[in-house]
Amino acid sequence: MSNLDINHHTHKQFNTELKDLHNQVLAMGGLVEQQLADALAALTDGDRTRGDAVNNNDYKVNAMDVTIDEECAQILALRQPAASDLRFIVSVIKTTTDMERIGDEAAKIARMAVQLADQERPKNNYAEIEHLGQKAQQMVRDTLNAFARTDAEAALEIAQKDAKVDREYEAVLRQLITYMMEDPRSIRRVLDVIWAARALERIGDHAKNICEYIIYLVNGKDVRHTHPDEIAHELSKEN
Repeated sequence: MSNLDINHHTHKQFNTELKDLHNQVLAMGGLVEQQLADALAALTDGDRTRGDAVNNNDYKVNAMDVTIDEECAQILALRQPAASDLRFIVSVIKTTTDMERIGDEAAKIARMAVQLADQERPKNNYAEIEHLGQKAQQMVRDTLNAFARTDAEAALEIAQKDAKVDREYEAVLRQLITYMMEDPRSIRRVLDVIWAARALERIGDHAKNICEYIIYLVNGKDVRHTHPDEIAHELSKEN
């Protein structure tokens, strides 16, 4: 079972409530994805105005997180869901928590972009951050698509990509440390870039977490703290 249908109730109002919740999560994801894109553009383009805009819009992500949590609490109280419905509500609560944290990391990158805007820019124009950022953005985008389809197989594939983000982050970190050793005058600037790179690595982690919640939602297995290869082996036994 790689997908889950949330529109299976004879009670149409309950179907509507679950579908509305599903759509709200995707709307929040779209906002978070845009925040991340704008934060990266602010950093690579040296755009202070865009960086400030990301920071100013972070409250919108937080507000959506609170609203969705409140709706989940209301459904739990009034509908007393069980089985897959309960897993869906639990997964939504956990997913929005990780999305809110992705929003926080995007805001952190935006703050670094503002601080770096007036400093001397390197010749490569932060190409290493741009490439790492593209990988993180793709993970977030693919994770949202997997959630939209409640697709456990796609979620597993995405979770396995987090290791590549981690390896690239480590390579970027080594490169940035080399810059500081070669030119001590660059230390302040490079430290800000390191914080941005670390934020991107954490975004990959949060995307992986959401993928694990999707697998839990569809298959009923809590795969947190489990290596992706082990997850793949367990899921293959069910098919």
